[in-house]
Amino acid sequence: MKELKIETKRGVLLDGVLFAADGGADTVLICITGIHGNFYSNPFYYNIGDTLSAAGIDFIYAQTNDAFGAIRTMNTHTGREEIIGSWNERFRLADEDIEAYLDYAAQQGYRHIILAGHSLGANKVIYYLSRHHTPRVEHFLLLSPANLDYMTASVTPQQREIIRQLYDRGHAAEMLPFLLMGWVECTVGTAYDWVHSGLLNNVHTSPDGDFGQVSQITHTGALLIGTYDNFTDGDPSGFLRNINSHIPTAAHNRLLFIERTGHTYQQKHQEVADKILQLIRDWLEVAKQ
Repeated sequence: MKELKIETKRGVLLDGVLFAADGGADTVLICITGIHGNFYSNPFYYNIGDTLSAAGIDFIYAQTNDAFGAIRTMNTHTGREEIIGSWNERFRLADEDIEAYLDYAAQQGYRHIILAGHSLGANKVIYYLSRHHTPRVEHFLLLSPANLDYMTASVTPQQREIIRQLYDRGHAAEMLPFLLMGWVECTVGTAYDWVHSGLLNNVHTSPDGDFGQVSQITHTGALLIGTYDNFTDGDPSGFLRNINSHIPTAAHNRLLFIERTGHTYQQKHQEVADKILQLIRDWLEVAKQ
């Protein structure tokens, strides 16, 4: 494994890890992490990285701003230390963060770049691909997209109004006076993005939900979920099928279901890795034709 420092346009360095295949690889899977979706909480990343690299495919574990509550990093523009994390993430920066990882992959000369995201990272990939129809990305892979309506259901109407009022009064950089969703210590601006901005609230259980971003995706890819995922109002399979039905390339996409496991694939880490490896092999075989 090789630690990466990925520089964004704003100068912030993001922490990534490269699982490199011996002898070099022409294919890379970049996986954008979700909130607190680090190696400690999501150990399946090791299985994916080890499995792909052993098969001659590189894997990049790609942290953005919220892989931990707080992350010490540097800003190359100012030369100063910055603290980023789930406490002060702004969702609009997902675009820039993903672009930074794609720039790195392009600089390394990969012929095949697959862009993946897990949980909120999948929502970030949707956000990015809805805005960028770049040929640099060959396929996408959405791993258990986050249903923000479900996640934020515990935020009361009173709390939502407090967030809106504080934000409208210019207090975005100040700390929210309560834990968002009961567990996230964050700024008013971050809380506003979660419950009011709609920037990453792009997948839903209802067929009538706002799939405006999903409907703008022009890439082909795959969607994967555990059949016990508890962020889906009790129907993980229906949730995934509903998302795919709104993607213009739906007929060409693959749906993968990991039986009897949840949002982070407990007890099924290697099965997830094996399915991803086979998926990429299938795509590469088609690319040869």
